[in-house]
Amino acid sequence: MAACPDGRCDGSGFIYDETTRRARDCSCRPRRIARRKARKLAGVIPRKYQGVSFDRPPVTLIDPTTVRAVRKYVDTLEQQLDSGQGIWFEGDVGTGKTTLAMLISAEALRQGHSVAIYSLPRLLGLLRETFDDGSDASLSQLLAGLAAVDLLHIDDVGAEQSSPWVLEQLYTIVNTRYEDGRSMVLTTNLDPPKLREQIGERTVSRLHEMCGEAPLLLKGMDQRVSVPDPWGDEPTPYNPRRLAS
Repeated sequence: MAACPDGRCDGSGFIYDETTRRARDCSCRPRRIARRKARKLAGVIPRKYQGVSFDRPPVTLIDPTTVRAVRKYVDTLEQQLDSGQGIWFEGDVGTGKTTLAMLISAEALRQGHSVAIYSLPRLLGLLRETFDDGSDASLSQLLAGLAAVDLLHIDDVGAEQSSPWVLEQLYTIVNTRYEDGRSMVLTTNLDPPKLREQIGERTVSRLHEMCGEAPLLLKGMDQRVSVPDPWGDEPTPYNPRRLAS
């Protein structure tokens, strides 16, 4: 049984009152429930991103102003998650969006928070699979898990084909976390006007309030194709150790 993070209960999630001879919820219980709901969700940093660091390429090649904003978010992560404040990134393919997002998710996992990490196309695929007869989880169970994690990280927002069903599911996920005050990290290739066309005004409006008035903008060449070699003078073909998205 895991110890109480608040140092109040015996790890059960309940505090026994000797006077009334009754048990009441400990302050850690909501987090324990959320972690149980999130247990089957993807919460592991993908192998390609497990070595990301502020002091290694490609992060060292990204605009320092953007990197400083991400470092500030990471340094105050507990406060950001408590307040439901998220962060989002916009930029062309290969400019470092996913790398910066993974830095945040990795730190949240390191601190013991529950995290779910998905590309939006994959997430929508999982939602569709809940309608299959052999599915391990129902749609409501999957949505409940997505709502419960401390941090929800969604990549490639806007990369999916829009349909009324897609728009409604994405809105449900974002709106539930908006109402519950839970943080999100998102990346997209689309600027806000195009994003509104792709995923809907309602969803983008909530993202503005949750993640900031505008996404952090990343510019530059596709670092997957060619990145400066820190050990030489010539650009080199993309190396998986120097990840960017």
